[in-house]
Amino acid sequence: MPQPNALPLAPHPDRLLPSEPSRRAVARRLLAHVADLPLVSPHGHIDAGILARDEAFPDPAALLVTPDHYVTRMLYSAGVPLDRLGVRNPDADPREIWRLLCAHWHLFRGTPSRLWLESELHDLFGVREQPSAGNADALYDRITAALAEPELRPRALYHRFNLEVLATTDNPWDDLADHRALADDPSWKGRVAPTFRPDGVTDPERPDIAANLRLLAEASGIDTADYAGYLAALRDRRRHFLAHGASCTDHGVEAAGTAPLEASAAAEIYGKAYRGEPVTAAEGEAFRAHMLFESARMSVEDGLVMQLHPGVRRNHHRAVFEEFGPDTGCDIPVATEYTRALQPLLNAFGREPGFTFVVFTVDETSFSREIAPLAGHYPAMKVGAPWWFLDAPEAILRWRAAVTETAGFYNTAGFVDDTRAFCSIAARHDVARRLDCAYLSGLVAEHRLSEEEAAQTAADLAHTLPKQVFRV
Repeated sequence: MPQPNALPLAPHPDRLLPSEPSRRAVARRLLAHVADLPLVSPHGHIDAGILARDEAFPDPAALLVTPDHYVTRMLYSAGVPLDRLGVRNPDADPREIWRLLCAHWHLFRGTPSRLWLESELHDLFGVREQPSAGNADALYDRITAALAEPELRPRALYHRFNLEVLATTDNPWDDLADHRALADDPSWKGRVAPTFRPDGVTDPERPDIAANLRLLAEASGIDTADYAGYLAALRDRRRHFLAHGASCTDHGVEAAGTAPLEASAAAEIYGKAYRGEPVTAAEGEAFRAHMLFESARMSVEDGLVMQLHPGVRRNHHRAVFEEFGPDTGCDIPVATEYTRALQPLLNAFGREPGFTFVVFTVDETSFSREIAPLAGHYPAMKVGAPWWFLDAPEAILRWRAAVTETAGFYNTAGFVDDTRAFCSIAARHDVARRLDCAYLSGLVAEHRLSEEEAAQTAADLAHTLPKQVFRV
């Protein structure tokens, strides 16, 4: 029963659609055209083992709070310690974690996280009142009981969400045993594809680089003591990923530089990293740029789609990084330059048949000035949709307007959800589809597109383009 003074939780059927009546009517029809299309999730961070084991999610906190750094970073900003939220703390009380979310529910007003959480609570668990300190325990018990039901197991949710493919993100040394287990399971009818993420062995300034290079050697069976062996090991692991269904690589760097080094200079920097010796900031930047160029060369060779998302200062809060590790919500955007930075890579490979290069950014100033013009010229380059900080509704609409005028719709790559929270996938895609329909409805209202063209475009953005671009 609703608690006294509890606010209702009822996502509006017209949420995110235009408020102007005639445009809203068009957007509703466009949304109806795409709402039930299968979901393609080509860029995310879900653990494949969740589906391989298909075990019930243990509790609401483990499902909706702890793995989602969108949620934990907001709570941390209000003074809630990360360890109390279960981050790197298996001894945290899940009921207490849930109480903290409910007591701070007001923090999420107006955020995309609120949209996703409302959809999850309403559609999956039948919750009809907003979380609060007063109803936290009752909601916890209700959701925990629901999680014990077969229809809320991971595989059942995969099919309930109408997922067609789900990509994970994996280190080069991962054995991909969970992916293999899914592929070998005759009862499994979905597709989970690994993604090759080599950042752990391409950044010589990482404190764990020497240990990671030895993991790469162990996984590949190739000695990585010298630069030539290192490149051979990377190629070997890419083949391993391809054999397990991978279609993409993923590269997260702060700067987008792609200038190649002479082999001798690359080998010298690499040798320092392998031996655990310090490298200078200039050497680190030069080697990362060089390895982006070499990664593009490898993608030309083996056909893996190359994803690049620069412009983020990782682990900005040093104390949090030292205590809790990476991916805990303290990555902060920085201004990024693309035109000069990507010129070496695009001049070398930008018209290579079969090469696809998807560039994301969290620097809005570069959308129309650099990203869209580059994608509007080079056949290999596609514009990646906003993610992370830029998946708020207003940011997605700004991005769509900024890139379409130069790159059009068909030099973009469709939506990526980039999530670590399994249950948010469907809600995130719903947000993207609603916003694309809202944008397209404006073109129809202005007689720039027919409604038939807008409907086809909406379907292509939601389903066709991500399948084609990411080769899934």
